[in-house]
Amino acid sequence: MNGRRSNIVSQRQEPAAGVLYVVGTPIGHLGDLSPRARSVLAKVSAIACEDTRHSGQILNSLGAQGHRFSFHQHNTQSRLPQLLELLNTGQSLAVISDAGLPGISDPGEELVAAARKAGHEVICIPGPCAAITALVSSGLPCNRFCFEGFLPTKGKERRQQLVAIASETRTTILYEAPHRLVKLLKELAQLCGDKRPLQVARELTKRHEQQIGPTIATALQHFIEQKPLGECTLVLGGAPIAVPAKQSDAHWIAELEALIAGGISASDAARQLAQKSGLSKRTLYALLHQSAEEESQ
Repeated sequence: MNGRRSNIVSQRQEPAAGVLYVVGTPIGHLGDLSPRARSVLAKVSAIACEDTRHSGQILNSLGAQGHRFSFHQHNTQSRLPQLLELLNTGQSLAVISDAGLPGISDPGEELVAAARKAGHEVICIPGPCAAITALVSSGLPCNRFCFEGFLPTKGKERRQQLVAIASETRTTILYEAPHRLVKLLKELAQLCGDKRPLQVARELTKRHEQQIGPTIATALQHFIEQKPLGECTLVLGGAPIAVPAKQSDAHWIAELEALIAGGISASDAARQLAQKSGLSKRTLYALLHQSAEEESQ
């Protein structure tokens, strides 16, 4: 191989004893289940499922023999000790959600944290994620974004989060249930303005996949006319970045003089104001020098 290191990495046998596997499962299209995910789920000792009946369809098709445990938001605390004990006894454990990558807005996050705290290795078997799938297909900026998941359903906390989201300059990803979608869109229109860029994605990867946009107003009108079905992923464009108003030379000279009057040197005053104004220290110092010359004439 001409002395070059091979890019092919030999994999250890999976699943390994005492390891927690976080396995991504399809959010719609069954073809998105990777060969590695299929192999791990078929061979792992035990599987923690959000809904054993729902996941049973996929697991049965793989011939998975591992014991299945229900693991969801309502039994997280009672189930965690039992799942950790499986790892303690050297069994391998996989955690899956009904759709997508566990740990994103589901109790898989708590299981991973507990397993790591107990000293167990955690390995993620990558797979589909509704948030990222919606983001990269939205046409909105992907270089900087934040994920909010499901908002509180009501109260002060919900209002506070919505206000913060409205002023967020990064692209924001939200999840919402269909029966609350119109309410959320109305709240966003009120706080962000109805022209803010937005895409609402539903039925991702499925036959009837939809992305409704390109603004809050158009999405709101669509879902008022057509009742939303299925959980939705919202990708909201960031708030415009405020551009500071351009100030006159006289304004910056006055600020420099105020700093100097406070007891610092002209050089230090120019340096401090440069950090605030975005102007260079040299430019500010020149303004101060020019003002002094004009006063002496």
